[in-house]
Amino acid sequence: MLYGFEEDIMFKLVPVIITMAFVVVLGGIVTVIVQSIKQNKKDNASPILTVDATIVDKRENVTRSTHTHGTDMACTHTSANTRYYVTFEVESGSRMEFHVPDDEYGYLIRGDYGKLTFQGSRYMSFKRI
Repeated sequence: MLYGFEEDIMFKLVPVIITMAFVVVLGGIVTVIVQSIKQNKKDNASPILTVDATIVDKRENVTRSTHTHGTDMACTHTSANTRYYVTFEVESGSRMEFHVPDDEYGYLIRGDYGKLTFQGSRYMSFKRI
């Protein structure tokens, strides 16, 4: 049990800690939104390019999250999100990795050669030659 001085510290310290945590989380959210807007603006200002390229690698990034509703462990919900990435090598030897739509990912095979169309960091299409 807390008495006197210790009790006063707890009532003053807890609101400060909660406020700081809120500011940090809000700051992180604002930072992500601003970065996303800047990247989108940069991509929109970039020219649409079509270059010869070879697919050199593919990968998936799966994120999972589990949510428990209340104190009952029977009310647990798990979800997963998968993002697909393909690395292309252009004739100069440079490599670029793009996030690609899931409906195209399965059709893109390592070693395929074709025309890659992109705008900034935005993948647009890949057509085999």
